[in-house]
Amino acid sequence: MIRHIVMWNVRGASRDEQLANIERLKASFHSLRGRVPGLLHLEVGADSSGVDYACDVVLVSDFESQAALDAYATHPEHLRVKAEIGDMRTARHQVDYIAAKD
Repeated sequence: MIRHIVMWNVRGASRDEQLANIERLKASFHSLRGRVPGLLHLEVGADSSGVDYACDVVLVSDFESQAALDAYATHPEHLRVKAEIGDMRTARHQVDYIAAKD
């Protein structure tokens, strides 16, 4: 199983605008559930720590294999989500690793 973790900082002229963008991002990724072959789990969370070095949002997703994660990169539904959130992120960080199945 491959765990795919992505963290973003989100654009917003005000905190309310930033929170609205976070909710849009979450909704976009949640819409992928059940639509991408090999996507086993998807979770999106907003930071609650408030520390200045934290990212605003994290995506944690599990794929059945590296091939499934590779296919996700060009899947039409994922490309749709990338287009929807493209202008609202100011930074992006990613880690992929082999995870043990629970």
